[in-house]
Amino acid sequence: MSTRTLSEERVADLVHDATAAPSLYNAQPWRFHCLRGERTFEVRADPGRGLPHTDPDARGLHIGCGAAVLNLRVAAAHAGWRPETRLLPDPRDPALLATVHLVDPDGGESDLAALYPAVRRRHTSRRPYAETRIPEAVRSALARAARREGALLDFPSPRHLRWVLELTEEAEARNRTDPGRREDLARWARTGPGTDGPTGDGGPARALGPRTREGSVPVRDHAGARRTPGRGSADFERSPQLALLSTLRDRPEDWLRAGQAMERVLLLATSEGLVGSPVTQAVEWPDLRWPLRDPVSGKGLVQVVLRLGYGPPGPETPRRPLPEILDVDP
Repeated sequence: MSTRTLSEERVADLVHDATAAPSLYNAQPWRFHCLRGERTFEVRADPGRGLPHTDPDARGLHIGCGAAVLNLRVAAAHAGWRPETRLLPDPRDPALLATVHLVDPDGGESDLAALYPAVRRRHTSRRPYAETRIPEAVRSALARAARREGALLDFPSPRHLRWVLELTEEAEARNRTDPGRREDLARWARTGPGTDGPTGDGGPARALGPRTREGSVPVRDHAGARRTPGRGSADFERSPQLALLSTLRDRPEDWLRAGQAMERVLLLATSEGLVGSPVTQAVEWPDLRWPLRDPVSGKGLVQVVLRLGYGPPGPETPRRPLPEILDVDP
C-alpha cells in the first residue's frame, strides 16, 4: 500500500491547472472538494454560474466541467500520479459530476503527462488564422485524441462545411436578437470601458479579437451589439477549418466525456502549434444542432464545433481565486 501523501500545496497546484479549462462565456461553473487523506478530488457543478437562456439543460456547463476534469487528470499524471476517474458516481447527487482518485503510477496514460506543457499555453483565439491547411497526420492524431475520451472528431467535407457555416451564421443572428441570450451575454461579457481588469471570470475585452471584415469565419462575438472602444476589424480566413466533436448518446455523462475530449484535442492541438476556439452557437439551438451532423456519414450528436488553425494565440483570461472554488479536507 502506498504511503505517498498529497500536500495542500500540491492540491492547490492541481486545481489551479484544472481551472485553466475553457467554459462557455468563461463562467467557470465548477467547484472542487479534495479529500486529502483519500487522495480524491470531487468535481462539482456550480449551478449559480449557469446560463439559463443559452444553456437551459446545463449541457454546456457539463462540457466545461468535463474540460476541467481532463486538465486535472493531465496535471496529476504530470505530478506522478495515475488518475482514476468516475463520472456521475452518485445518482442521488447530480451536482457531483466526477471523482478523480490519485493512485501510484503503473505506466498507464503516460500520454496525458505529455500534454501538461499545453495546459497553461492553451488560450481561446478569436483572431484571424492563416489559410495553411492542417496536415492529415495532425488531423488523424486529433481524432484519435477524441476517441481516447469516448468521442468522435470529424473535419467536414467542403459541402458539409458550407452548411455548418450557414447554421452557425443563423445561430449568431438569433443570439443578437434573443432577449434571454442577450441577458446571459450581458452578465458575462465584460466588454465595457474599464472592465478589462482581473475580474476573475467572464470574457474581458482583450479576448474579443477584431470584428470580421472579410471571410466566413464563425467567430462568436462576445461584444454583441455593444461598441468596444479601440476594437478594430480584420480579414479572416476564407476557408476556416472546423472540426465537429460528437458523441453517440446525449446524456449528462456524454456531455462530460465531450468536455474531456474537447480539452484533450485542444491541448494536443496546442502542442502541435495550432490555436483553436470553440464555436458553439448552432449547438445551443435545438433545431440547428441536429442538422450540424453529416447527413451521409455523421454519427451521434454534435456537442462542440471547434475552429482550428495556425495563428496568433489568444490572451490569457481571468480565473476565479482558489478559495472561491476549492475546499480541502485533511
